[in-house]
Amino acid sequence: MTSPLELIVWHNSLLTWLIALGTGAGTFVALQLVQHLIRGRLTRLAERSAVLWDDVVVHALSRTKKTAIVVVALFAASSFLSIPPRQEVAFGRLLAIVVLIQIGIWVSGGLSFWLTGYTKRRLSTDPGVATTISALGFVGKLVVWVVLLLVALDTVGIDVTALVAGLGIGGVAVALATQNILGDIFASLSIVLDKPFVLGDFIIVGELMGNVEHIGLKTTRIRSLWGERLVFSNSDLLGSRIRNFGAMKERRIVIEIGTTYQTPRAQVERVPGMLRVAIEAESQARFDRAHFKAFGPYALTFEMVYYVLTGDFNAHMDVQQRILLRVFAEFEREGIEFAYPTQQLFLTRAPVRDVGVPVGDDIDESAMHRSLLATDGRR
Repeated sequence: MTSPLELIVWHNSLLTWLIALGTGAGTFVALQLVQHLIRGRLTRLAERSAVLWDDVVVHALSRTKKTAIVVVALFAASSFLSIPPRQEVAFGRLLAIVVLIQIGIWVSGGLSFWLTGYTKRRLSTDPGVATTISALGFVGKLVVWVVLLLVALDTVGIDVTALVAGLGIGGVAVALATQNILGDIFASLSIVLDKPFVLGDFIIVGELMGNVEHIGLKTTRIRSLWGERLVFSNSDLLGSRIRNFGAMKERRIVIEIGTTYQTPRAQVERVPGMLRVAIEAESQARFDRAHFKAFGPYALTFEMVYYVLTGDFNAHMDVQQRILLRVFAEFEREGIEFAYPTQQLFLTRAPVRDVGVPVGDDIDESAMHRSLLATDGRR
């Protein structure tokens, strides 16, 4: 009598199907167990280690898809079965594609985790690293997936060489049609690598100004002082003259002060010293010079120059305010007057010409008139 285990189902005995099923289930459980053990061991190692690579591996393994494990388990089970050659080839290609996709998920996930950790460590010392890492991460993931796609296509029997050549010809046409977009993309890479500005910098472009909020592949977004968002295309932005105040370490300040022309010379000689004392009393400023500069149209002009030891605009205004208040107090104490735009008009009385008219309180106007006429006639 034939045993039930010898019953043929889809070209395989029932016993063979049971062995395959057990093999697949065992493979699935074993792979899950191995993944759990490796993650647990590496997690404990990462907690005691200061290096980043073990955290990267743990994060990458955590992105393992159960679908990939199921496909591997089914492939292990299929090794005990008798399968038609065409289906066997198709199943092998499916396994290769699934494994390649899982490798891409591992690599891109680990790359993202590593770049994020690197950015956090460098952000305090180099604010521009966020933009750089973001762009490099995008390029790195793009390269990984393109390579895996080409390998997958080669696995399923597609001629990759002909495909690459065809893509090259088509790429030229696409590049010509999208040259403005590509120009912005390459400009974004230039911004990332050359770093004319980074996130958070205050920049002025023409008559527009604001803080850099976002640097994208096509546009850069700036938040203006009035609150609205300014959007620049990257190529136009790099073609402009940019004033970057975010990279400023010190501010050079030049201030002119005028006193009236009635200021005594002795006080004029003391004014540069007063300005220097007012600046040197400020801990956040470095004195450069103070001079009697010029005889202005309505004032004696003095110029003082100093450096504020920070690039922060609010701090600069606080320092300037304190310095000017000290100057004001010192001028007030010395009795020196600040000049302001004025005009002084001098009136003089012209002398009366001798035309033969007697000078006195009572003058005969008709006689004077006749005398003037006679004088004009002689001319």
